[in-house]
Amino acid sequence: MKNLLFSLFALTVFFASKPAFAQSAQSDFKGAEATKSHYKALYYLDDADPKKIKGTLRNIDNALEDVRLKGKVEIELVAFSDGVAVYDKSGPFEATLLALQKKGVILAQCNNTVMERHIDKASLFPFISYVPSGNGEIIIRQAEGWATIHP
Repeated sequence: MKNLLFSLFALTVFFASKPAFAQSAQSDFKGAEATKSHYKALYYLDDADPKKIKGTLRNIDNALEDVRLKGKVEIELVAFSDGVAVYDKSGPFEATLLALQKKGVILAQCNNTVMERHIDKASLFPFISYVPSGNGEIIIRQAEGWATIHP
Protein backbone atom coordinates (compact mmCIF):
# COMPACT_ATOMS: atom_id res chain seq x y z
CA MET A 1 0.00 0.00 0.00
CA LYS A 2 2.88 2.30 0.85
CA ASN A 3 4.46 1.63 -2.55
CA LEU A 4 1.17 2.32 -4.31
CA LEU A 5 0.77 5.67 -2.51
CA PHE A 6 4.38 6.60 -3.29
CA SER A 7 3.88 5.68 -6.97
CA LEU A 8 0.71 7.78 -7.16
CA PHE A 9 2.50 10.71 -5.53
CA ALA A 10 5.44 10.40 -7.94
CA LEU A 11 3.12 10.30 -10.95
CA THR A 12 1.22 13.35 -9.67
CA VAL A 13 4.45 15.32 -9.25
CA PHE A 14 5.63 14.26 -12.71
CA PHE A 15 2.43 15.26 -14.52
CA ALA A 16 2.06 18.49 -12.53
CA SER A 17 5.59 19.62 -13.34
CA LYS A 18 5.47 18.73 -17.05
CA PRO A 19 3.46 21.87 -18.07
CA ALA A 20 5.90 24.08 -16.16
CA PHE A 21 8.83 22.59 -18.07
CA ALA A 22 6.98 22.96 -21.36
CA GLN A 23 6.34 26.64 -20.67
CA SER A 24 9.99 27.38 -19.99
CA ALA A 25 10.98 25.60 -23.20
CA GLN A 26 8.35 27.61 -25.10
CA SER A 27 9.80 30.91 -23.87
CA ASP A 28 13.11 29.98 -25.53
CA PHE A 29 11.43 29.50 -28.91
CA LYS A 30 12.47 32.20 -31.40
CA GLY A 31 10.78 30.96 -34.58
CA ALA A 32 12.18 29.46 -37.74
CA GLU A 33 15.58 30.50 -39.04
CA ALA A 34 15.84 31.90 -42.56
CA THR A 35 18.74 29.76 -43.75
CA LYS A 36 18.13 30.17 -47.49
CA SER A 37 19.40 33.11 -49.48
CA HIS A 38 16.07 33.66 -51.27
CA TYR A 39 12.39 33.04 -50.55
CA LYS A 40 9.33 33.44 -52.78
CA ALA A 41 5.72 33.94 -51.68
CA LEU A 42 2.52 34.35 -53.65
CA TYR A 43 -0.34 35.99 -51.80
CA TYR A 44 -3.74 35.75 -53.41
CA LEU A 45 -6.96 37.65 -52.94
CA ASP A 46 -10.42 36.55 -54.08
CA ASP A 47 -12.43 38.60 -51.61
CA ALA A 48 -13.71 42.19 -51.82
CA ASP A 49 -14.02 42.68 -48.06
CA PRO A 50 -11.97 45.82 -47.27
CA LYS A 51 -10.84 44.31 -43.95
CA LYS A 52 -9.58 41.20 -45.74
CA ILE A 53 -7.78 43.28 -48.37
CA LYS A 54 -6.24 45.60 -45.77
CA GLY A 55 -5.13 42.60 -43.70
CA THR A 56 -3.56 40.91 -46.73
CA LEU A 57 -1.63 44.05 -47.67
CA ARG A 58 -0.46 44.40 -44.06
CA ASN A 59 0.64 40.74 -44.03
CA ILE A 60 2.69 41.31 -47.18
CA ASP A 61 4.39 44.34 -45.65
CA ASN A 62 5.02 42.40 -42.43
CA ALA A 63 6.75 39.64 -44.43
CA LEU A 64 8.90 42.21 -46.23
CA GLU A 65 9.91 43.79 -42.91
CA ASP A 66 10.53 40.52 -41.03
CA VAL A 67 14.19 40.75 -39.96
CA ARG A 68 14.74 37.13 -40.99
CA LEU A 69 13.44 37.72 -44.52
CA LYS A 70 14.41 41.34 -45.17
CA GLY A 71 16.12 41.54 -48.55
CA LYS A 72 15.62 37.80 -49.12
CA VAL A 73 11.96 37.55 -50.13
CA GLU A 74 10.24 37.99 -53.47
CA ILE A 75 6.48 38.55 -53.24
CA GLU A 76 3.64 38.61 -55.73
CA LEU A 77 0.03 39.53 -55.04
CA VAL A 78 -2.48 38.11 -57.50
CA ALA A 79 -6.12 39.15 -57.40
CA PHE A 80 -8.98 37.30 -59.03
CA SER A 81 -12.75 36.99 -58.64
CA ASP A 82 -13.95 39.53 -56.04
CA GLY A 83 -10.32 40.31 -55.14
CA VAL A 84 -10.23 42.66 -58.13
CA ALA A 85 -11.51 45.27 -55.65
CA VAL A 86 -7.95 45.75 -54.38
CA TYR A 87 -6.97 47.28 -57.73
CA ASP A 88 -10.09 49.40 -58.29
CA LYS A 89 -9.22 53.09 -58.63
CA SER A 90 -12.26 54.03 -56.59
CA GLY A 91 -10.95 52.04 -53.61
CA PRO A 92 -8.67 53.22 -50.80
CA PHE A 93 -5.62 51.05 -51.51
CA GLU A 94 -3.56 53.01 -54.06
CA ALA A 95 -0.96 54.42 -51.65
CA THR A 96 -0.44 51.07 -49.93
CA LEU A 97 -0.12 49.24 -53.25
CA LEU A 98 2.38 51.77 -54.59
CA ALA A 99 4.44 51.46 -51.40
CA LEU A 100 4.47 47.66 -51.72
CA GLN A 101 5.36 47.88 -55.41
CA LYS A 102 8.23 50.22 -54.52
CA LYS A 103 9.48 47.47 -52.19
CA GLY A 104 9.46 45.06 -55.14
CA VAL A 105 6.06 43.39 -54.81
CA ILE A 106 4.61 42.19 -58.12
CA LEU A 107 0.97 43.28 -58.41
CA ALA A 108 -1.01 41.04 -60.74
CA GLN A 109 -4.65 40.84 -61.78
CA CYS A 110 -6.42 37.85 -63.33
CA ASN A 111 -7.40 38.73 -66.89
CA ASN A 112 -10.20 36.13 -66.86
CA THR A 113 -11.94 38.09 -64.11
CA VAL A 114 -11.60 41.32 -66.09
CA MET A 115 -13.04 39.74 -69.23
CA GLU A 116 -15.83 37.73 -67.53
CA ARG A 117 -17.03 40.73 -65.53
CA HIS A 118 -16.60 43.19 -68.40
CA ILE A 119 -14.35 45.40 -66.27
CA ASP A 120 -12.85 48.36 -68.06
CA LYS A 121 -9.10 48.21 -67.38
CA ALA A 122 -9.19 52.01 -67.20
CA SER A 123 -11.07 51.59 -63.89
CA LEU A 124 -8.09 49.70 -62.43
CA PHE A 125 -4.76 51.14 -61.40
CA PRO A 126 -2.43 51.58 -64.38
CA PHE A 127 0.61 50.24 -62.49
CA ILE A 128 -0.65 46.64 -62.15
CA SER A 129 0.18 43.67 -64.37
CA TYR A 130 -2.14 41.02 -65.78
CA VAL A 131 -1.91 37.24 -65.82
CA PRO A 132 -4.14 35.00 -67.96
CA SER A 133 -5.76 33.41 -64.90
CA GLY A 134 -5.37 33.75 -61.16
CA ASN A 135 -5.71 30.02 -60.61
CA GLY A 136 -3.11 29.32 -63.28
CA GLU A 137 -0.73 31.74 -61.56
CA ILE A 138 -1.21 29.95 -58.24
CA ILE A 139 -0.64 26.52 -59.81
CA ILE A 140 2.49 27.59 -61.68
CA ARG A 141 4.04 29.52 -58.79
CA GLN A 142 3.39 26.70 -56.35
CA ALA A 143 4.98 24.20 -58.75
CA GLU A 144 8.00 26.54 -58.94
CA GLY A 145 8.38 26.33 -55.17
CA TRP A 146 6.67 29.56 -54.14
CA ALA A 147 4.84 29.56 -50.82
CA THR A 148 1.18 30.28 -51.50
CA ILE A 149 -0.66 32.32 -48.90
CA HIS A 150 -4.39 32.99 -48.78
CA PRO A 151 -5.02 35.14 -45.71
